[in-house]
Amino acid sequence: MNKVAIVTGGNSGLGYATSKKLCDNGIKTYIIGRSEDKTKKACNEIGSNAFPIIFDLNNLDEISTMIHEIAEYGTIDILVNNAGINMKKEFENVTNEEFSTIIHTNVLSVFAISREVVKVMKKNNGGSIINISSMASQYGLPKVIAYAASKGAIESMTRAMAVELAEFGIRVNCVAPGFIKTNMSEKAFNGDEERKQRALSRTPMGVFGNPSDIANAIYYFASNESMYTTGTVLPIDGGNSIGF
Repeated sequence: MNKVAIVTGGNSGLGYATSKKLCDNGIKTYIIGRSEDKTKKACNEIGSNAFPIIFDLNNLDEISTMIHEIAEYGTIDILVNNAGINMKKEFENVTNEEFSTIIHTNVLSVFAISREVVKVMKKNNGGSIINISSMASQYGLPKVIAYAASKGAIESMTRAMAVELAEFGIRVNCVAPGFIKTNMSEKAFNGDEERKQRALSRTPMGVFGNPSDIANAIYYFASNESMYTTGTVLPIDGGNSIGF
């Protein structure tokens, strides 16, 4: 039986690369995105194994219905919690509402969709959940306080979920991208050449990564090759997190 995956935010960047990797390997993949045009376009480009789900994950109370509808067509074997937002702003200028918005999208939605998918995975005796963190959770990065806090929460959630769900055959792991060439990273640098060069200078490999580098790591956690791996946080960062 072919596996079934869900990739949140799968219509661009790391999510798009991940969706393509899964689909290219015969995995039926539901791509969740807020933009109908963007999500359907991505699915058309990726191919026949990609299916669009137009949904805003901030609508927490509606997530259960969405997952139930997907599960009606079969199992859910893989969940990739990729959707997330960032904001570059001086610490003292971040409002309560802005901080809350980042946490809502990056943490609460991950919790809510994971909870509903776990109910399906338990019935089917297993599955793999892959969360996406960031090197912003590994060390201090200025001007992204809310994003850093959200990704720290994701890594803690990964370990807690892994321990609680292991007995049900559900593995939970996390990929922590370093500086990858995406639209989001471009906005984070936002014309700040000094910040960009600083990131490169402490990356031993000397280059930024590609979305496919992240997709390959996610595919490892989604596949049977990682059957004895759970609760890990894997940096894919060209050595940035240990760079001098």
